[in-house]
Amino acid sequence: MAKQQSFADKLKGKKKDTHIVVKCVFSELDETKHTWKFREQYLHLKDASELETVIKDRIAH
Repeated sequence: MAKQQSFADKLKGKKKDTHIVVKCVFSELDETKHTWKFREQYLHLKDASELETVIKDRIAH
């Protein structure tokens, strides 16, 4: 028996993601221990133009 669906056919059916993923690393100074903490966060954005506004909002808080 032959395969009815090839690998290329499977790829045609999948939707491609239209968003981009950006990894942001934020540093915070721990006042009690006097050490730096690094926090990682993945941001899912629709396009690159949102990046600047999201980072400014994150820094403000």
